[in-house]
Amino acid sequence: MPSVTIRLFARARETAGVGSTRLEASSVGAALETVRDTFGAEFCAVLAASRVWLNGEPADAASELADGDEIAVLPPVSGG
Repeated sequence: MPSVTIRLFARARETAGVGSTRLEASSVGAALETVRDTFGAEFCAVLAASRVWLNGEPADAASELADGDEIAVLPPVSGG
């Protein structure tokens, strides 16, 4: 199974308590399911409103992963 890095930004990083994590998953959806289980309900709420990118391109749950891929979780930016 591919080993990938998930990078968390802004509120996603705050709720998870880490900026990145490595895990093994075959698809973006499987990787996100793992981090949902790991980081809990508050993180899940942030993830639901976030954009997910794979290697710098928009991704969906069905996107397949390869060894060394990088998934980025980008929550919406709030201004003020």
